Parts: sequence; structure tokens; C-alpha cells
Amino acid sequence: MPRFFTSNIGDGRIVIDGADANHIGRTLRMRPGDAVTVCDGTGTDYACVIETIRPDFVELTIESSAPSLSEPAVAVHLFVGMPKADKAEHIVQKAVELGAASVNFFDCRFCVSKPADFDKRRVRLERVALEAAKQSGRGKIPEIGGLLKFDEMLAAVKKTDLPILFYEGGGESLRGILERPFDTCALITGPEGGFSAEEVEKAKAAGIVTATLGPRILRCETAPLCAASAVLFQKGALD
Repeated sequence: MPRFFTSNIGDGRIVIDGADANHIGRTLRMRPGDAVTVCDGTGTDYACVIETIRPDFVELTIESSAPSLSEPAVAVHLFVGMPKADKAEHIVQKAVELGAASVNFFDCRFCVSKPADFDKRRVRLERVALEAAKQSGRGKIPEIGGLLKFDEMLAAVKKTDLPILFYEGGGESLRGILERPFDTCALITGPEGGFSAEEVEKAKAAGIVTATLGPRILRCETAPLCAASAVLFQKGALD
């Protein structure tokens, strides 16, 4: 069933306008009486029936509402060393599909990509996140954070219950780390060039645990998705 996000939710009615309204009428060729799922973006799904369709305006009647069943109980926040543009979009799309709560990028010593216009790129990434949320049936649209400096990233991840930095140079067993109790976690992975030894030591000094993702070297676009999958599996979000 088609899914859309909107905040235009009133007493028994929902209004969808703009591009989504055009998509409903012209692309999907839906008609009055057809069923649509609408989400408020904060975890509530509304089962609706179309009442009125115009080129830029669709009015729906709410038949029922319920908490979204697609949102994981654990909040997984990804912090990724800034990769090249196409890889950033791939990470955002797949992370949203998996169930990540947010995707954040940061600059560090070996980043190949150092965009001066990240705010413009962020708009595109937010669109990717929105479309992935629709496609995967999410109840929330994960946040895409601004580009952080390395020290800003370290401060941000410490707001979660369990911040983990993944380092190919060694660390604790992820299986053992995930046996600890936590409701929120931050998963930190490096860019194409990886982390410097100094950055890893700085993270350790900040109280951030380091871990590995096995004996193989993963690409920068593979590592965050692998880490997120491991956490979500451990917490039963993939059952």
C-alpha cells in the first residue's frame, strides 16, 4: 500500500499537497475510495481512504491509527567519516531501510571528500532518506545531521548509551560489547582512508569503546551498514 508522510493531520482528515499529491493522482493513478497509509513522521501510522483528488491536493479520511510496527526499539545512530557523494547517498538509503535512527557525517584526517557545500548536499541526502523511509515502510524519517568536525563527533556520540568506534587496527569483540544493556548507540566508522592512530587514541581517551568487524577490511560504505545490521539483529529488530 502506498505510504506518505505529512504533518497536515486534523480531526479525522488528512491533507496531502504538492509533489506527493501529484504522485498520487498522476503517477499512481489512484482514485477516491482507494486506501493509503499516511505517517506523521513520529511513529504513528494512519489507515486512510481517499475522498478528494486534485492535481495538487488530496484529502483523505482517517479510518484508524496505530503505532508503526516498523520502528526498532533500539535507536541506532550512524556516524560516518565523510565519503564521496555517491557513497554517502548509498549509506543513507540503506541505513534508513535497515532501521537507523539517524545518519551523521564527520570530517577527519584521511577523508577523501571534504565538501565545502555540505548544506546543499544535505538537502539531497534528506530527500534520499525520505524516499527510503516511504519505500521501506518506516514510521519515522531518520535525521541527516550536519557535517561535524572530529571533536564535535566525539562529543555527539557520548550522548548515547553505547558509542562504538570500529577500527581495522583492532578492538574488542562486537559480540561481547553488544551484551551490555543499552537503548541507544552510536556506531562510528571511517572514510575511504580510515582513521589515524591518533584519532583512535583520542576516541579511547574520550571513553569510546573500539571494536572490529572481523578480519576483513570493509569498504567505507559497507562498514556502517554491517555494524547497524549486527546491532539490530542482536536487539531483535530483524526478527
